[in-house]
Amino acid sequence: MRNMMKINEKKFNLWFNAFILIGMLVAVAVTNVYKLQQPGARQFMLIFASVGALAGVVNTVLSANGNILTFLFGVIDVTIASVVAFDSSIQPGGDPVWGNFALHAFYFLPMQFVGWWQWRKRGADSKAKVRARRLTRGSAALTVGVFLAGTAVAYYVLCWFGSDISDGFHAIILFDALVFVLNVLGQILMSLAYMEQWYVWILVNVFSVFLWSGKAMASADSSYTVVMVIKYSFYLLNSINGLRIWWKLSQKGHRESDLEEKVS
Repeated sequence: MRNMMKINEKKFNLWFNAFILIGMLVAVAVTNVYKLQQPGARQFMLIFASVGALAGVVNTVLSANGNILTFLFGVIDVTIASVVAFDSSIQPGGDPVWGNFALHAFYFLPMQFVGWWQWRKRGADSKAKVRARRLTRGSAALTVGVFLAGTAVAYYVLCWFGSDISDGFHAIILFDALVFVLNVLGQILMSLAYMEQWYVWILVNVFSVFLWSGKAMASADSSYTVVMVIKYSFYLLNSINGLRIWWKLSQKGHRESDLEEKVS
Protein backbone atom coordinates (compact mmCIF):
# COMPACT_ATOMS: atom_id res chain seq x y z
CA MET A 1 0.00 0.00 0.00
CA ARG A 2 2.77 2.40 0.96
CA ASN A 3 4.71 1.49 -2.21
CA MET A 4 1.59 2.17 -4.30
CA MET A 5 1.24 5.61 -2.70
CA LYS A 6 4.89 6.38 -3.49
CA ILE A 7 4.41 5.30 -7.12
CA ASN A 8 1.22 7.36 -7.45
CA GLU A 9 2.90 10.43 -5.95
CA LYS A 10 5.87 9.98 -8.26
CA LYS A 11 3.54 9.84 -11.27
CA PHE A 12 1.61 12.86 -10.03
CA ASN A 13 4.80 14.89 -9.58
CA LEU A 14 6.00 13.85 -13.05
CA TRP A 15 2.78 14.91 -14.77
CA PHE A 16 2.36 18.04 -12.65
CA ASN A 17 5.93 19.16 -13.35
CA ALA A 18 5.40 18.55 -17.08
CA PHE A 19 2.18 20.59 -16.95
CA ILE A 20 3.87 23.48 -15.12
CA LEU A 21 6.95 23.43 -17.38
CA ILE A 22 4.96 23.35 -20.61
CA GLY A 23 2.48 25.94 -19.39
CA MET A 24 5.15 28.41 -18.24
CA LEU A 25 7.27 27.81 -21.34
CA VAL A 26 4.28 28.61 -23.55
CA ALA A 27 3.58 31.76 -21.50
CA VAL A 28 7.20 32.89 -21.86
CA ALA A 29 7.19 32.11 -25.60
CA VAL A 30 3.95 34.03 -26.23
CA THR A 31 5.23 36.97 -24.18
CA ASN A 32 8.38 37.22 -26.26
CA VAL A 33 6.55 36.79 -29.58
CA TYR A 34 4.41 39.74 -28.53
CA LYS A 35 7.48 41.80 -27.62
CA LEU A 36 9.23 40.99 -30.91
CA GLN A 37 6.32 42.55 -32.78
CA GLN A 38 6.78 45.89 -31.04
CA PRO A 39 8.47 48.77 -32.94
CA GLY A 40 12.18 49.03 -32.16
CA ALA A 41 12.36 45.58 -30.59
CA ARG A 42 15.95 44.43 -30.01
CA GLN A 43 15.89 40.81 -31.11
CA PHE A 44 19.17 39.68 -29.55
CA MET A 45 18.32 41.04 -26.09
CA LEU A 46 14.81 39.58 -26.24
CA ILE A 47 16.14 36.14 -27.17
CA PHE A 48 18.88 36.49 -24.53
CA ALA A 49 16.26 37.40 -21.92
CA SER A 50 14.14 34.45 -23.07
CA VAL A 51 16.99 32.05 -22.28
CA GLY A 52 17.09 33.50 -18.76
CA ALA A 53 13.32 33.21 -18.44
CA LEU A 54 13.41 29.56 -19.50
CA ALA A 55 16.21 28.90 -16.99
CA GLY A 56 14.01 30.55 -14.37
CA VAL A 57 11.15 28.21 -15.23
CA VAL A 58 13.35 25.13 -14.75
CA ASN A 59 14.80 26.71 -11.60
CA THR A 60 11.39 27.05 -9.94
CA VAL A 61 10.28 23.50 -10.75
CA LEU A 62 13.56 21.98 -9.51
CA SER A 63 13.32 24.08 -6.34
CA ALA A 64 9.80 22.81 -5.64
CA ASN A 65 11.12 19.25 -5.92
CA GLY A 66 14.08 19.84 -3.59
CA ASN A 67 16.65 19.27 -6.36
CA ILE A 68 20.00 21.01 -5.82
CA LEU A 69 20.37 21.64 -9.57
CA THR A 70 17.90 24.48 -9.03
CA PHE A 71 20.89 26.67 -8.14
CA LEU A 72 22.68 25.92 -11.43
CA PHE A 73 19.69 27.22 -13.38
CA GLY A 74 19.31 29.98 -10.80
CA VAL A 75 22.82 31.26 -11.62
CA ILE A 76 21.94 31.34 -15.34
CA ASP A 77 18.61 33.06 -14.69
CA VAL A 78 19.98 35.69 -12.28
CA THR A 79 23.10 36.42 -14.37
CA ILE A 80 21.03 37.05 -17.49
CA ALA A 81 18.52 39.13 -15.53
CA SER A 82 21.41 41.25 -14.22
CA VAL A 83 22.76 41.83 -17.73
CA VAL A 84 19.29 42.70 -19.06
CA ALA A 85 18.68 45.16 -16.20
CA PHE A 86 22.10 46.76 -16.74
CA ASP A 87 21.49 47.04 -20.49
CA SER A 88 18.06 48.59 -19.93
CA SER A 89 19.55 51.16 -17.55
CA ILE A 90 22.29 52.37 -19.91
CA GLN A 91 20.20 52.51 -23.09
CA PRO A 92 19.26 56.04 -24.25
CA GLY A 93 15.62 56.47 -23.39
CA GLY A 94 15.63 53.12 -21.62
CA ASP A 95 14.03 52.26 -18.31
CA PRO A 96 16.60 52.86 -15.53
CA VAL A 97 16.33 49.86 -13.23
CA TRP A 98 19.56 50.13 -11.25
CA GLY A 99 17.83 48.85 -8.12
CA ASN A 100 16.74 45.72 -9.97
CA PHE A 101 20.26 45.27 -11.35
CA ALA A 102 21.83 45.64 -7.89
CA LEU A 103 19.30 43.24 -6.33
CA HIS A 104 20.07 40.52 -8.89
CA ALA A 105 23.84 41.03 -9.26
CA PHE A 106 24.76 41.64 -5.62
CA TYR A 107 22.10 39.66 -3.75
CA PHE A 108 20.34 36.94 -5.76
CA LEU A 109 23.51 35.83 -7.58
CA PRO A 110 25.70 35.21 -4.50
CA MET A 111 22.72 33.63 -2.72
CA GLN A 112 22.69 30.87 -5.38
CA PHE A 113 26.15 29.79 -4.19
CA VAL A 114 25.10 30.10 -0.54
CA GLY A 115 22.12 27.89 -1.32
CA TRP A 116 24.23 25.30 -3.12
CA TRP A 117 26.62 25.13 -0.15
CA GLN A 118 23.80 24.90 2.41
CA TRP A 119 21.87 22.25 0.49
CA ARG A 120 25.02 20.16 0.06
CA LYS A 121 25.45 20.27 3.84
CA ARG A 122 21.91 18.94 4.12
CA GLY A 123 22.55 15.90 1.94
CA ALA A 124 21.41 17.15 -1.46
CA ASP A 125 23.11 16.07 -4.69
CA SER A 126 22.04 15.45 -8.29
CA LYS A 127 20.04 12.39 -7.15
CA ALA A 128 19.15 12.92 -3.48
CA LYS A 129 16.69 15.61 -2.38
CA VAL A 130 17.61 18.14 0.28
CA ARG A 131 16.78 17.40 3.92
CA ALA A 132 14.34 20.26 4.37
CA ARG A 133 13.77 21.84 7.77
CA ARG A 134 11.25 24.05 9.52
CA LEU A 135 11.51 27.26 11.48
CA THR A 136 11.16 27.03 15.25
CA ARG A 137 8.57 29.25 16.93
CA GLY A 138 11.28 31.67 17.96
CA SER A 139 12.86 31.87 14.50
CA ALA A 140 9.40 32.17 12.90
CA ALA A 141 8.60 35.14 15.16
CA LEU A 142 11.96 36.69 14.31
CA THR A 143 11.27 36.18 10.59
CA VAL A 144 7.90 37.93 10.87
CA GLY A 145 9.53 40.79 12.78
CA VAL A 146 12.25 41.18 10.15
CA PHE A 147 9.58 41.13 7.42
CA LEU A 148 7.53 43.90 9.07
CA ALA A 149 10.57 46.04 9.84
CA GLY A 150 12.02 45.46 6.36
CA THR A 151 8.73 46.42 4.72
CA ALA A 152 8.55 49.65 6.73
CA VAL A 153 12.14 50.57 5.83
CA ALA A 154 11.65 49.68 2.15
CA TYR A 155 8.44 51.74 2.02
CA TYR A 156 10.09 54.89 3.37
CA VAL A 157 13.17 54.41 1.17
CA LEU A 158 11.00 54.06 -1.94
CA CYS A 159 8.97 57.12 -0.90
CA TRP A 160 12.18 59.07 -0.34
CA PHE A 161 13.58 58.19 -3.76
CA GLY A 162 10.24 59.10 -5.30
CA SER A 163 10.09 62.39 -3.36
CA ASP A 164 6.72 61.29 -1.95
CA ILE A 165 7.63 60.88 1.71
CA SER A 166 5.57 63.91 2.81
CA ASP A 167 2.61 63.34 0.46
CA GLY A 168 0.71 60.90 2.66
CA PHE A 169 0.17 57.15 2.37
CA HIS A 170 0.88 55.43 -0.97
CA ALA A 171 -0.68 51.99 -1.43
CA ILE A 172 1.23 51.24 -4.64
CA ILE A 173 4.59 52.02 -3.00
CA LEU A 174 3.64 49.84 -0.01
CA PHE A 175 2.75 47.05 -2.44
CA ASP A 176 6.16 47.37 -4.13
CA ALA A 177 7.88 47.33 -0.71
CA LEU A 178 5.97 44.18 0.30
CA VAL A 179 6.91 42.32 -2.89
CA PHE A 180 10.55 43.44 -2.62
CA VAL A 181 10.94 42.28 0.99
CA LEU A 182 9.08 39.02 0.34
CA ASN A 183 11.45 38.22 -2.54
CA VAL A 184 14.51 38.88 -0.37
CA LEU A 185 13.08 36.86 2.51
CA GLY A 186 12.00 34.00 0.25
CA GLN A 187 15.49 33.68 -1.22
CA ILE A 188 17.05 33.49 2.26
CA LEU A 189 14.62 30.78 3.38
CA MET A 190 15.14 28.88 0.13
CA SER A 191 18.94 29.00 0.35
CA LEU A 192 18.79 27.73 3.94
CA ALA A 193 16.34 24.93 2.96
CA TYR A 194 13.39 26.05 5.09
CA MET A 195 9.93 24.77 4.19
CA GLU A 196 8.36 28.14 5.10
CA GLN A 197 9.85 29.68 1.95
CA TRP A 198 6.79 28.40 0.09
CA TYR A 199 4.40 30.49 2.15
CA VAL A 200 6.45 33.47 1.03
CA TRP A 201 6.52 32.44 -2.65
CA ILE A 202 2.76 31.83 -2.58
CA LEU A 203 2.24 35.40 -1.32
CA VAL A 204 4.61 36.79 -3.97
CA ASN A 205 2.76 34.98 -6.74
CA VAL A 206 -0.70 35.92 -5.42
CA PHE A 207 0.36 39.59 -5.31
CA SER A 208 1.78 39.28 -8.84
CA VAL A 209 -1.46 37.75 -10.18
CA PHE A 210 -3.51 40.59 -8.65
CA LEU A 211 -1.05 43.22 -9.91
CA TRP A 212 -1.11 42.01 -13.52
CA SER A 213 -4.87 41.38 -13.41
CA GLY A 214 -5.36 45.02 -12.46
CA LYS A 215 -3.09 46.15 -15.28
CA ALA A 216 -4.94 43.88 -17.74
CA MET A 217 -8.30 45.44 -16.80
CA ALA A 218 -6.90 48.98 -16.95
CA SER A 219 -5.01 48.60 -20.24
CA ALA A 220 -6.55 49.16 -23.67
CA ASP A 221 -4.14 46.57 -25.11
CA SER A 222 -4.16 43.79 -22.54
CA SER A 223 -2.68 40.96 -24.64
CA TYR A 224 0.74 41.18 -22.96
CA THR A 225 -0.62 41.66 -19.43
CA VAL A 226 -2.99 38.69 -19.79
CA VAL A 227 0.02 36.51 -20.62
CA MET A 228 1.69 37.75 -17.42
CA VAL A 229 -1.41 36.80 -15.41
CA ILE A 230 -1.24 33.30 -16.92
CA LYS A 231 2.50 33.08 -16.25
CA TYR A 232 2.21 33.99 -12.57
CA SER A 233 -0.81 31.71 -12.19
CA PHE A 234 1.45 28.83 -13.21
CA TYR A 235 4.09 30.03 -10.75
CA LEU A 236 1.39 30.09 -8.05
CA LEU A 237 0.40 26.48 -8.81
CA ASN A 238 4.06 25.47 -8.69
CA SER A 239 4.56 27.17 -5.32
CA ILE A 240 1.50 25.39 -3.87
CA ASN A 241 2.92 22.08 -5.08
CA GLY A 242 6.30 23.10 -3.65
CA LEU A 243 4.68 23.62 -0.24
CA ARG A 244 3.09 20.15 -0.47
CA ILE A 245 6.41 18.47 -1.35
CA TRP A 246 8.48 20.43 1.17
CA TRP A 247 5.96 19.76 3.95
CA LYS A 248 6.77 16.06 3.56
CA LEU A 249 10.50 16.66 3.06
CA SER A 250 10.67 18.77 6.22
CA GLN A 251 8.80 16.10 8.22
CA LYS A 252 11.38 13.54 7.09
CA GLY A 253 14.26 15.94 7.80
CA HIS A 254 12.88 16.67 11.28
CA ARG A 255 12.65 12.96 12.11
CA GLU A 256 16.21 12.35 10.89
CA SER A 257 17.51 15.26 13.00
CA ASP A 258 15.78 13.85 16.09
CA LEU A 259 17.30 10.42 15.39
CA GLU A 260 20.80 11.90 15.01
CA GLU A 261 20.42 13.73 18.34
CA LYS A 262 19.34 10.51 20.11
CA VAL A 263 22.25 8.53 18.62
CA SER A 264 24.78 11.20 19.61
